Amino acid sequence: MLIRILLSLVFILIYPTAKAQIAGDFMVGSYADVIKTDNSGFVHKAQLGAELNYFIDRKFTATAGIDIWTTKKVSLVIGGRWYPTAIFFVRARGLVGENDFSLGAGWNKPINENWRFEAISDFYFKNDFAIRVGFAYTIRKK
Repeated sequence: MLIRILLSLVFILIYPTAKAQIAGDFMVGSYADVIKTDNSGFVHKAQLGAELNYFIDRKFTATAGIDIWTTKKVSLVIGGRWYPTAIFFVRARGLVGENDFSLGAGWNKPINENWRFEAISDFYFKNDFAIRVGFAYTIRKK
């Protein structure tokens, strides 16, 4: 019985990702921090981000983007993602302007063939931790 339940869970997790990205696809996303360790109060220092990911192949992306804080700081973001599965990724990003580096992991839930919801956690080397959520749109290679 336990094996049937586990196989059903694996099928449920894998099935929505049957139309995974391919090399040459682009993905545009926008995210906002829900929790960050250096926030001193509710929305006193909010952080928003936008990213463009280019799929080098099915498992690796090159990332470029921008992070903006309500304290009027702006950082360019350069990095990449590695997808060990279609719905889970690990990422590394350099923040030019903030002079920081982050390592993180994320999960995405496909909404339809192009849209997905993403939840991401990041550890910043300036000893901050963040959880952010957002939406991403895949521009498929024809």
